[in-house]
Parts: sequence; structure tokens; C-alpha cells
Amino acid sequence: MRSELLLALALGYLLGSIPFGLVLTRLAGKGDVRDIGSGNIGATNVLRTGSKLLAAATLILDCLKATAAILLVRQLWPGTENFAAAGALIGHLYPVWLRFKGGKGVATLLGVLIPLLPVGALIYAVVWIGLLLTLRISSVAGMIAALSAPVSAAILGDQLLFPMLLAFALLVVWKHKANIARLRAGTEPKVGKKTE
Repeated sequence: MRSELLLALALGYLLGSIPFGLVLTRLAGKGDVRDIGSGNIGATNVLRTGSKLLAAATLILDCLKATAAILLVRQLWPGTENFAAAGALIGHLYPVWLRFKGGKGVATLLGVLIPLLPVGALIYAVVWIGLLLTLRISSVAGMIAALSAPVSAAILGDQLLFPMLLAFALLVVWKHKANIARLRAGTEPKVGKKTE
């Protein structure tokens, strides 16, 4: 069983570490997304290339790579889904291919919730989109959405998922530390600005 857990973790990491934002912008001839805006490989920064389509594709693929990892290991090694989830999120945040400088994990965490806690995924999406539309500050919407995941697990009574989702949410918030500093300084721009 230990080998299956390690395999699930590794498979999750490999899928999670695919930098779709970087790949898609290069394929579209937009250059290296790390050279613009915040330098992040996520959908918010991809939007700064001027392509809403590329940003949407990045968001969807960053989400679904985690879902795919979990569903795949569910078929291969039932009972190892949480290890695949951890691997996928860590792979996205710290991909070895990019010297461990990955995205911030908001879309990928949603992808974790879809198969593991569907109601939590719905709450997450509503919180994320609702705050994004009202506040138009991507970092705030993403962090609060991430924090909604363990809250949902607690409310829904999923004691097994709660500690993992709490750790995931804290990781996502940690990856937003530069955004938090800008929020405190009043310099965090709204969605659509060229710099983050």
C-alpha cells in the first residue's frame, strides 16, 4: 500500500506540475508569461497578455489537471486520492521544471474539490467568482475562496478532508504573500491592470 501512496503522490505531482499558463502563451506566440505583469504562470497573469481565451484556458486546465489526477488514481489505486490531490497542488505550486516557482494554486485547489467534495467545490466557485465580480481583486477572491474549502469540509462534517484542505488553503494564502503586502500598502490593482 505504501508504494501505491507514493505512486499516487508522484502521478499527482507530475500532472499538477504541468505549467499550462506558460505552455499556452508560448504556443500562442505571446512569449514567456513570466516576463510580464507579476511573472506568475496563472490565469490572472496570462490575462495580461491581452487574451481572455488563453486566460480562461489556463484556468480550466489548471483546475482539471488536479481533477484528472484524482480520478485517475481512484481507478488505479483506490483509496489514494488524497495523496494525488496533495501531489497535484504541490506540483502546481512548486514545479521542478520551473525551479519550483509555480502558480498560486487557486484554480488547482478547485480542481481538487470537484471529485473529493463537490458541494465544497460549488461553494468555492460561487465565493471566488462572486468576490472577483464585486471586488475585482483577484488575490482577495482567490484567498477567500481557498479558505472556504476547509470551512465547507467542517460544515459538511468531512473530518478526513478538513485538515488536508486547511493545509492546502494555508499554502495558497502563503503563495499570495506578495499580494498581501501590496494589499496592506494599498497598491494591489484590480483585474485588468497590467501589473499585479
